[in-house]
Amino acid sequence: MGSDTKTGRGTRPRGTRIDVWVTEGELAELADRADQAGMSRSAYLRTAGLNHKIRSVYDLRAVGDMGKVNGDLGRIAGLLKLWLADHRGFGAKPAEVEKMMLDFRALQAELSAIMGRALRDR
Repeated sequence: MGSDTKTGRGTRPRGTRIDVWVTEGELAELADRADQAGMSRSAYLRTAGLNHKIRSVYDLRAVGDMGKVNGDLGRIAGLLKLWLADHRGFGAKPAEVEKMMLDFRALQAELSAIMGRALRDR
């Protein structure tokens, strides 16, 4: 690493600064877009200027939330299996229990597919 590079704020050293002349309105819009993307203005301008895709923080949060729901479905299915093992399905018809298990698996597969599409389409 050269002595002229700075490592203060970011994760990667940056040694060169550029100036971009904008109006107050353009500055406000750029700042707003950077905030929406969850990025600093510098990172947003660098990403846009290099023609890289701007990744939305909201999409990533939604995928994280879907992952939690998917995990919850797995835990519920596990508890159902435990109940079946301990109580032999007392009070439940086997066909209904099997249908519920299949529904859990279908929901998990659907959530996984949605999360995959959301991450690929960014």
